[in-house]
Amino acid sequence: MLGLEQQKELLLESKTIALVGLSPKVQRPSYQVATAMQQYGYRIIPVRPAVDEILSEQVYTTLTDIPFKIDLVNIFRASEYMPALVEECIDLSIAAIWAQEGVSH
Repeated sequence: MLGLEQQKELLLESKTIALVGLSPKVQRPSYQVATAMQQYGYRIIPVRPAVDEILSEQVYTTLTDIPFKIDLVNIFRASEYMPALVEECIDLSIAAIWAQEGVSH
């Protein structure tokens, strides 16, 4: 777990953030977080099966499908999905993962 200064540094250095589990539903927390992140200048890359576009960005089925560099992965999935997502991030050499409060494994 990062301290506040480390979190700030991570967010200042990150430009492209994959958001795993981003919902296309406006009322969902993942959508609201992604919208705010876009307003702060981050490029949000949605990762979610069965949807083509969210927030004017192409949606990818998995992190592996993304053909460019990701600085940070923000996970909006249940705890049981964390091990596989962490392994995928390690395999892709993604430097940082941000899970939502209460999500752990």
